[in-house]
Amino acid sequence: MATEIQTGDDNQSIGEINKYDFQTDTEAVFKARKGIDREIVEQISEMKGEPDWMREFRLKSLEIFESKPTPDWGGNCHIDFQDIYYYLKPTEGQGRTWDEVPDEIKETFDRLGIPEAERKFLAGVKAQFESEVVYGSLQEDLEKKGVIF
Repeated sequence: MATEIQTGDDNQSIGEINKYDFQTDTEAVFKARKGIDREIVEQISEMKGEPDWMREFRLKSLEIFESKPTPDWGGNCHIDFQDIYYYLKPTEGQGRTWDEVPDEIKETFDRLGIPEAERKFLAGVKAQFESEVVYGSLQEDLEKKGVIF
């Protein structure tokens, strides 16, 4: 039996495929300029309050990234790395309870199909939005051992 190949616009199928392809309009408290270079990497590290060893690790990683050629096998995957925002900070701080998370971010989790009951069950996990963790509550015993995520 031959497999039927569908062509043309099948809006229902396209909608199913793209149901997680959406944007959430938020007011970021900080947005780095587009592009990636040493200055941006240092700015990101400073904004995150990272130790020197992490900043140096990021800078070394940038050097390695810049030294590598873009792969030319496969499809045309041209990416303009200077036309990307690499750091957006959506909130001033991380909420320790779900009530402390901004409404527009909660709505994003709702659209992704993560019900409130499941979010409460997942206590002890972190939720990341854009470049930052916006919600997280570690179990107290892990926190005392120095676990940060």
